[in-house]
Amino acid sequence: MQTHHSHWDIFCTVVDNYGDIGVTWRLARQLADEYGLVINLWVDDLASFAHILPQLDSRKTQQSFYGVNIFHWTQPLQHPWQPGQVVIEAFACELPQEVQQQLPLLPSPPMWINLEYLSAEPWIDDCHGLQSPALAGVKKLFYFPGFTAKSGGLICEQDLFEQREHWQQNPQSRLSLCQSFGISDIAPDESVISLFCYENNALPALLALWRDAPQKLHLLVPQGKGLNAVKQWLEPQPFDTSTANYIIGNLHIHELPMTDQQGYDRLLWSCDMNIVRGEDSFLRAQWAAKPFIWHIYPQEEDAHLIKLDAFMRRYCHNLAPAVADAWQQLNLAFNQQDGPAVCHYWQKLGLVNGALLQHAKQWPIDAINDADLANRLVKMAKNG
Repeated sequence: MQTHHSHWDIFCTVVDNYGDIGVTWRLARQLADEYGLVINLWVDDLASFAHILPQLDSRKTQQSFYGVNIFHWTQPLQHPWQPGQVVIEAFACELPQEVQQQLPLLPSPPMWINLEYLSAEPWIDDCHGLQSPALAGVKKLFYFPGFTAKSGGLICEQDLFEQREHWQQNPQSRLSLCQSFGISDIAPDESVISLFCYENNALPALLALWRDAPQKLHLLVPQGKGLNAVKQWLEPQPFDTSTANYIIGNLHIHELPMTDQQGYDRLLWSCDMNIVRGEDSFLRAQWAAKPFIWHIYPQEEDAHLIKLDAFMRRYCHNLAPAVADAWQQLNLAFNQQDGPAVCHYWQKLGLVNGALLQHAKQWPIDAINDADLANRLVKMAKNG
């Protein structure tokens, strides 16, 4: 049974619209659902949050969903902070001044954790779990999610793979999902791709390739920057607003409304290939057990390409060299916005590559290692 002071606080500032809040929301839900913890999630941008949690009222400063208490993080705080067992600052956001002022005065301050961005770079194994003095008498612990047993692990609900298998084994799942979006013209044997990316100059060439392909291809595009780019390519022939779709050549484009995270998971499970962005969608594409392209969040001095390369090396470790090379070059070209190169490697790889698909199925089992992120985090807090 939780005591008044056993709760956890998670603070999140929204930088990437859905990436930061996507990760923290999944973590908060899992900690509450699977471990019975009282979780207070403090978020500075409820409007962005509401896109992945439609029930959220962005006008309220406090509300609860799925066992998680959600607070609007304002400056100064509109609700007083009470010390709990753990306080997490997600992705190097700075704790509110009210919290920083109280921490050194507490006889037993909560464990202070800085949850870092996910990375496959080898150095994180040596930095995960290190502590550093942050305030007088209070240390901050650095938590690095990653793909090895020495890292902080990966966010993954305990029954996720079982749910995905059940969904993918039922041939009606994809058709039912599409019908829920008002899409009824996808045959069971036709190819389906999801597109959720940032602006990308390679898209026009790829869209033209799909348009002129010999086989029909359905492109499912959730609202956002990727959809805006697709619409610009279509000009001066805009979307059919009555059906939210467009047919040009063999390319059938379907606009999708924003959905919650569980709905997005089902979308990824249902497609033959997923193009995803940021961190949360990137990880969910891996758990979907389908081939994917990762449009990583751009960083200064091309630091994102280093992270991309580190992941690709790890992901392709057991993949046939020719397939691994084509897939890595495809991802690199997409991130470098090189349209001709993207088309070249897309054609070289093929939409449905048996070796890549088999690898995508095995990867989640290998990547999760001995435990998921929430499990490792709870053990760390328990052990002090």
